Amino acid sequence: MIRKLTEKDHEQVMSFLSEERAINLFIIGDIENFGYETDFQQIWGEWDRADELIAILLRYKENFIPYAKGPFDVEGFAKIITSDENFHILSGKEDILEQFGGYISSNKKRSMYFAELINGDMLPRAFEREGIRMAEEEDVEAIFMLRERIEEFTDSISSRESLLHSIRSNTGRTYLVKDGDFAITSVSTTAENSMSAMVVGVCTDTAHRNKGLASRCLSALCEDVLKEGKTLCLFYDNPAAGSIYKRLGFKDIGRWTMWHNTENQA
Repeated sequence: MIRKLTEKDHEQVMSFLSEERAINLFIIGDIENFGYETDFQQIWGEWDRADELIAILLRYKENFIPYAKGPFDVEGFAKIITSDENFHILSGKEDILEQFGGYISSNKKRSMYFAELINGDMLPRAFEREGIRMAEEEDVEAIFMLRERIEEFTDSISSRESLLHSIRSNTGRTYLVKDGDFAITSVSTTAENSMSAMVVGVCTDTAHRNKGLASRCLSALCEDVLKEGKTLCLFYDNPAAGSIYKRLGFKDIGRWTMWHNTENQA
């Protein structure tokens, strides 16, 4: 049986999601931030005959994320998704999304490696923290000047506003190293919740690479987040680019896929 979830289901929902807290980072964070019933967010759950929760579907604005640990009513979830005229993106674990192939069409898909860090056993011991600090509001422009100097980053004004919001709301943090007024290395978290945080925006100015700055900055961030009892996770596209994360103890736990709606579905 599929039904909308409410605050009364919260304890069971969080218990269900916490077993894979990294994969469920976005669902957990959205529930903690916005609850179960707003004009831009709803959550559905599927229950088995023993009244156990076996699957969840989150809608946040035009985006949907399904999650299940085993077999679930794919067709039922697909009907909810495609009945929303604003449906734009379906995202989640690759093996879950593949099950929607017979119900939802998309010719624009992106799949990324998904890695998780659950302890600091492989973080360098007594690494040098000198010069590394957490960013404050006045550092936002320097961080984006750094990213604009790097070809891989194409950040916009809205991204600046998002970073500023995360600093003010404590839903994310950025660690950086500066040389005078210029940021030369930075790494951020986003979508932080009570259980996990996602690493984003790892970058170093081209003139300061091969000095271990990014590794030191990321190690400091990871150490501090882990001390709070949270796990960390991240996406990456290129296996070679993931080597820095593997050295610090991140382990692949699957692939994360995004499907863009390419049809008008009713």
